[in-house]
Amino acid sequence: MPRALISVHDKTDLIPFATTLTQLGWDIVASGGTERALRDAGLPVTPIEQLTQLPEMLGGRVKTLHPAIHAGILARDRAEDVAELDAHGYAPINMVVCNLYPFTETVAKPNIALQDAIEQIDIGGVTLIRGAAKNFLSVVVVCDSADYRRVEAALRAAGEVDMALRRDLAVKAFAHTSDYDTAIHAYLQRVSGVASSEVNPELPTQLSLSVQRGEVLRYGENPHQIAAYYSAEQGEGPLGGTLLSGKALSYTNILDIDAAWRAASSFDAPSVVIVKHLTPCGVAVGSTIAEAFPKALASDPLSAFGCAMAVNREVDEAFVESLGSLMIDDIAAPGFTQGALTILGAKRKNCRLLQIPYPYSGSEMEIRSVHRGFLVQRADVGDPDGTSMRVVTQRAPTDSEMKAMRFAWRAMQHVKSNAIVIAGEDATYGIGGGVTSRVDAARLAVAKAGERAKGAVMASDGLIPFADGLEAVAEVGVTAVIQPGGSIRDAEVIEAANRYGIAMVFTGVRHFRH
Repeated sequence: MPRALISVHDKTDLIPFATTLTQLGWDIVASGGTERALRDAGLPVTPIEQLTQLPEMLGGRVKTLHPAIHAGILARDRAEDVAELDAHGYAPINMVVCNLYPFTETVAKPNIALQDAIEQIDIGGVTLIRGAAKNFLSVVVVCDSADYRRVEAALRAAGEVDMALRRDLAVKAFAHTSDYDTAIHAYLQRVSGVASSEVNPELPTQLSLSVQRGEVLRYGENPHQIAAYYSAEQGEGPLGGTLLSGKALSYTNILDIDAAWRAASSFDAPSVVIVKHLTPCGVAVGSTIAEAFPKALASDPLSAFGCAMAVNREVDEAFVESLGSLMIDDIAAPGFTQGALTILGAKRKNCRLLQIPYPYSGSEMEIRSVHRGFLVQRADVGDPDGTSMRVVTQRAPTDSEMKAMRFAWRAMQHVKSNAIVIAGEDATYGIGGGVTSRVDAARLAVAKAGERAKGAVMASDGLIPFADGLEAVAEVGVTAVIQPGGSIRDAEVIEAANRYGIAMVFTGVRHFRH
């Protein structure tokens, strides 16, 4: 009679699966709560203690860690292994059904105590899964209730689980235990810190990541590239959100929405951010998002066609009506009123509506793959504490200019380098970014701003290396400039600003976005 050992914390679909095994002639061995659940269901079950001849110890911490269990799991289908089991009075275990304590779910709870988290670190379960997965040539390992039906179908059809399925289940089991250990390492690293010998404790020597594949996307940036979205939290949708309606999200949709969401999250006032190809083409704030939208659109109505858009307030009917006839691919928001959903569903069936409950915080590491490695950095979420704005020109900015510069400075931080933003107090007028020359970025911003550049301010993500970059905006009437400063030609740039009567402020902080 084949034997299955079952030890599961998550008992989803356990009883139907165990019933099938019993009907097919399997002997079931189980421990603790699993044994009680099976017995309560009226199923025959052999307690672990009957095999080990020992009771559970240490409040259940030690149940399955015994040669009677692991010799049975690790024995191969060969005469010498079977003889050795017989000599000790043990029997083979042909299937292991096991899932683990909910460590990830436990540490996701707010204010969880360290001791409570530690108690959810599974030892015996991981050992069972790894042992069975190692010996998949002889043992079936099942760590996910979603696979019960696959195993049942194989047993009913052929009386055994074929090698291809065993191998598939073993691969899944090793991935399961790997992710589990990674989650433990990441949690303990986060709460306990790292060794004091670390050069920078925020950048650990070993970086643990546990991500789960969510949606398989139609393709990547181009149709010949395969792609998928991987989530840091199991079961979470893209960007931690929920797609309420519209077409399925693509690779580039997710990138653009992420860029828009990061920018919209950086403003306290109701804000609208319009993004094309990973960079904002319009940013504005207002008393409501309905008021902010037309100002954001005016920054670059041509580029806004087919855009991704993010807002930091609930989308209501007034906002939807303000959109007019603009072609919009994606809208991300913390929420949507039912009235807004009804209108959007009727008029914009293909527009993707992504509800994202949490603003971007910048708390996660930013990771980018490069040839044979990865680059890791903390996210740029604005000026570091202690940053001050220093007036370096003969004329100081007016209160209105300073307000506009603060807005432009924040909006500019989300534009691809080289980044130049021409703006007023509450909206961008022209954005130049993602080009190889800063003076070209300035000229592009000027072209986008048009007549509105007169009396506006300019923000630059990096130092202005030559006076021509300032002259390009001064000639169209920009009156104030904010930039990091630090060029060997700062004196030349300041002299040009004084010549044009421009007020200029240095921050000492650069905000490149590559």
